Amino acid sequence: MSDSAVVVKTRKFKRNPLLSRRQMIVDVIHPGRANVPKSELQEVVGGMHKADPKLTVLFGFRTKYGGGKSTGFCVIYDNEEAILKFEPKHRLIRQGLQEKKETSRKAMKEAKNKGKKIRGTGASVAKHKAKRAAGAD
Repeated sequence: MSDSAVVVKTRKFKRNPLLSRRQMIVDVIHPGRANVPKSELQEVVGGMHKADPKLTVLFGFRTKYGGGKSTGFCVIYDNEEAILKFEPKHRLIRQGLQEKKETSRKAMKEAKNKGKKIRGTGASVAKHKAKRAAGAD
């Protein structure tokens, strides 16, 4: 079924020079298919706008009720420096431009609670305990 025709249309095109990108809404008409992979759409939209598919980011796709049509958002960055600077980390990880760092839930909670002790009135207590520990050594 993946060989069936897919029609890709863009609308609400906007050039955003502050973020050095082009942004638009993408409508995908895909009768007979559940949906279309983002990797396939990156190639198509990148080709339509004469851009590198690696700098094309697609997200927020929703399939209309009854299927056959999906709508999402697309941003095409001018260069790799801009995509690394402005794009959120989770989307960079999806693109394969960054590695996801694995941290355990427990380690994240311990770091949060340690930070809470050092902030505010707990800071003086933490400094006092550190001074005491240093003096005991």
